[in-house]
Amino acid sequence: MWSILKREVKNYLKRPLFWIGIAVVVIMVFLNVGPYLNIHYLAEGEEIVNDYPEIFCDADVYDGYVPTEEGLRREVWEEQIKETLISVMEMDDTEAQSVIDEMKGMDIMTACGYLEKYRLYGTYYTYRDTAYHKGTREEINSYIAEKLENRRFSYYFSRKFADFTGVMMGFFATVLFSVLFMQDTKKNNYELLHTKPVSAENYLLGKVGGGFAVCLIILAVLNLIFFALCTLLTKNNGFDVRLTDFILATCYYILPNMLMIVSVYSLISLLFKTPLPAVPLLFIYMVYSNMGSRNAEGIYGYYGMPLAIMVRFPGSFFDTAPPPMVLPNQSFLIIASAGIIFISIRIWKRRRVY
Repeated sequence: MWSILKREVKNYLKRPLFWIGIAVVVIMVFLNVGPYLNIHYLAEGEEIVNDYPEIFCDADVYDGYVPTEEGLRREVWEEQIKETLISVMEMDDTEAQSVIDEMKGMDIMTACGYLEKYRLYGTYYTYRDTAYHKGTREEINSYIAEKLENRRFSYYFSRKFADFTGVMMGFFATVLFSVLFMQDTKKNNYELLHTKPVSAENYLLGKVGGGFAVCLIILAVLNLIFFALCTLLTKNNGFDVRLTDFILATCYYILPNMLMIVSVYSLISLLFKTPLPAVPLLFIYMVYSNMGSRNAEGIYGYYGMPLAIMVRFPGSFFDTAPPPMVLPNQSFLIIASAGIIFISIRIWKRRRVY
C-alpha cells in the first residue's frame, strides 16, 4: 500500500500541470479573500469612499458598512414599504400610513405575510437589504473591536479561506484525479494488475491514499501561503493571526470533501474501467453542493445540502456561520467515503484473476 501511495504522490509532483494548478488556485483564492485583508481600524480623519447606497446588504466592513440596529432596520423597512404603497399601489399618504400602523406589534415574518394581502410579495428581501448601512469611523472601529474581543482575526479569515479554497479545490481535484486511475484502467494494464499478488485492500487504499495525500500537500501549501499573507498584511493592525485556525478550518470544511471526491473516482473507475465518467458526475455533484434552498420559514438562502462536498460561508466577514448540521454532514461524508472504498475493494476482488 505504501509503495503505491508514494508512487502516486511522486507522479503528481513531477507533473508541471500540478504546480500550474496550484498557482491558479492560489491566485483565484487570493482574488476572493484579498479584500478581507484590507480590514483595519480607521485613523482620525480617515474614511472609506465608495458610490454604494446608504443601505446595501452586499457590502462588508472593508467597504465601510456595519450592521444596522434592529429597531432602526424596522423603521427603514417600514418607510420603504410606505413609499412602495404610495408609488406602486397608488395609495395616498394616509392610507399607506394606516397599513404601516396595522403592522405595529407584528414580527417581521407576520408583517411580510400581512402585506401579501395588498399584493406586495417578497417584502422580506426588502427587509434583508436593510441589514447593513454605511458606518461612521466610530461605528466601524467599534464594530471591529467588538468582533475581535473574543475571537481572533484569523478565526474569521480562515472561514472565508475555507469557503473559497473548498470551491477551487473541488474543481481542481476533479480535474487532477481524472488521471489517478487512467493508466491502471487501460485494458492491458487492468488485466495485468489483476494477476499481480497485490491485495485489493493494498491497491485501493494505496491509490486513494495517494490521491488524498496529494490534496494534503496542496492544502498545506495553501495554508502556509495564506497564513503568511494574513500575518504580513495585517501585522500593523494589531490583529491576532494563528496557523491553527487555518488548519482547523481546512480539516473541518475541506478534507472530508477531498476524500469523497477521490473515493468517487475509485468507484467510477472500477465500475466503468475508466475514470472519465466521474468528471461530469463530480461537476454535477459540485453544482448540487453549491445550491441554495429554503428554510422552514420559506426564506431562500444557502443552508447546505445533504452530503454536499462544498461548505460555503456566505455573508459578511464578521458574521459568517457554517450551514446548519455541517459537522454531522462532514462526518457522514467520511463514513460514506469509507463505504465507497469498501465497495470498490469488493468490485476489484470480483474481477481478480488468480
